[in-house]
Amino acid sequence: MAKSVDDFNKKRLRSSNITVVVSIALVLFLLGLMGLILINAQKYSDYLKEQLVVNAYFDENYDAKDSAKIAKLEDDAVQQIQKMESVKHTKYISKKMATAEAKKSLGIDTEALFEDDIYPASVEVALKPEYNDSIKIVNVLKQIKAVPGVVDVKNDSESQQIYDKLNTILQWILGFCVLFLVLAIVLINNSIRLKVFSKRFIIKTMQLVGAKRRFILTPFIKEAVVLGLLGAVIGLLALFGIWYYFTTTIKTPFVQDTNQYIWLVAGVFGVGIFITVLSTIIATWRFLRSNVDDLYYS
Repeated sequence: MAKSVDDFNKKRLRSSNITVVVSIALVLFLLGLMGLILINAQKYSDYLKEQLVVNAYFDENYDAKDSAKIAKLEDDAVQQIQKMESVKHTKYISKKMATAEAKKSLGIDTEALFEDDIYPASVEVALKPEYNDSIKIVNVLKQIKAVPGVVDVKNDSESQQIYDKLNTILQWILGFCVLFLVLAIVLINNSIRLKVFSKRFIIKTMQLVGAKRRFILTPFIKEAVVLGLLGAVIGLLALFGIWYYFTTTIKTPFVQDTNQYIWLVAGVFGVGIFITVLSTIIATWRFLRSNVDDLYYS
């Protein structure tokens, strides 16, 4: 009879542990998925912002005898622009290159409409993503226009408005990630509290026979660490299983920055272990401070 009761308790304990691990894994999977979406959304946002270039134009009206002097002035201007903190990279476009590009855009092969190089030399300036918003770009345009040799600076204002909305989208995604983090804390905390609740009489019995609180807490904390690790491993295996499926089968272009994924994995492990341990300590401490009569109404 005692053996059957002991077997029943072991099965119930095993079932309880499995339930907690599965709950933790599901929550951490969703949290990791939101982190994966945020990483890729941020990367693609930066990529799109880098496609918006600022065009700085040089003076096209100069005497042919001053061409060497003008070429030196333009080269110095390009180097000065490249050294600006807000600039990612530059591309110099000569008058001949500008004319060739215009012909290509218009589908014209003849020289009849382009007897001379009528377009001014310019430099395409790709800004760093953090400077590519409607507020900071105003100062950047002023800095570029102040460079000797530059007579005009233009950027695509319509595209700028579209890219500005990317920041709003990223903020919403970040908000959802924070919301999922809060939900993860609540759900994991509830799972751990239910598990500790089932052992409240064992906790109080150990305390009544003289066991110290640290002695009682230690096995619960160790178990919480193991459960948090198992939940994180299962959640990450599911997460990167889906990642592998999308990158190999559907050919979805995910970010290939290994460091960001390392931080994501570390974050999922950290959240899983921290929440389980903290929830275990709080739940166990509650029963350590309660009276025996309170155990029946907890």
